[in-house]
Amino acid sequence: MNRRILAGVALLGTLALATTGCAGGTDGGGNAGSGGGGDELITVGFAQTGSESGWRAANTESMKEAFSEENGFDLIFNAADNKQEAQIQQVRSYINQGVDAIVIAPITVDGWDDVLKEAQDAGIPVILEDRTVSASDDLYASWVGLDFEKEGETAGQWVADKFDGQGANLVILEGTTGSSAALDRATGFASATEGTDITVLDSQTGDFTRDGGKKVMEGFLQKYGADIDVLFAHNDDMGLGALDAIKAAGLTPGTDIQIVTIDAVKDGMTALANGEFNFIVECNPLLGERAAELVKAVVAGEEVDKRTIVEDQSFTQEQAAEVLDSRPY
Repeated sequence: MNRRILAGVALLGTLALATTGCAGGTDGGGNAGSGGGGDELITVGFAQTGSESGWRAANTESMKEAFSEENGFDLIFNAADNKQEAQIQQVRSYINQGVDAIVIAPITVDGWDDVLKEAQDAGIPVILEDRTVSASDDLYASWVGLDFEKEGETAGQWVADKFDGQGANLVILEGTTGSSAALDRATGFASATEGTDITVLDSQTGDFTRDGGKKVMEGFLQKYGADIDVLFAHNDDMGLGALDAIKAAGLTPGTDIQIVTIDAVKDGMTALANGEFNFIVECNPLLGERAAELVKAVVAGEEVDKRTIVEDQSFTQEQAAEVLDSRPY
């Protein structure tokens, strides 16, 4: 009899433990800390590119504000210092942690197939932010960002309107090699200037950094000197670095060499208002709110658009002066 009683107690204890184990720490999809319902926070892993520019700093701040605890999120943030291997490793870390969703600003377009498949197999939705990838779009839930090709086309159209027929010489500061921003901006710019008599003297990457833009522009100036009529920089920071190199060479930026950039961050807009830049195409970094909306919808099982494009503007010197004080970034 005693043995039967002891066996019954042991069985009840086992059942209680099993029930407790099923109720703790994971949702039906096996993800820890699910924010799919109630007042629980949605745990999001955000894999940022790095901190290479003023644009990136504004983008990071926008994401952190949108994915705040007050808005229903628990954000795990990492910036990969523009090293794709480190960024992919961080995404794998988020998968292992069992987050509810992953947001990625991909450093380059290629190399994402395997880790995106791993996230899909783990039942973790991925939202791409800012840049795109070459992987099949069924491996991620959605993308939110800007039309980089149109940005390049707008910059190129300004150059074509301004310099076609003058036999002008152009140099280009490219963004990070292999990134969708650099690839698409180059494509758009080339399409807008095709058929003009503008000569591209040189085109090299400055990695979207101010220091990179300065160093590459110094090389351009040593090689071509005052033969350069116009500079197209894929972002403001590289243009600002080039501006310093132009001044150091004894030339006047905005006059001796006209400068066209993309981003419209505060420092770039100030240079434009001061006449040291000549034209800027905006690339709006404030994508956090849109990304957060997508994450909430996807985690809730709702259908979302595959692509969300945020509209951009462009600015002349006069327009920059008018809006400079009211710009949020």
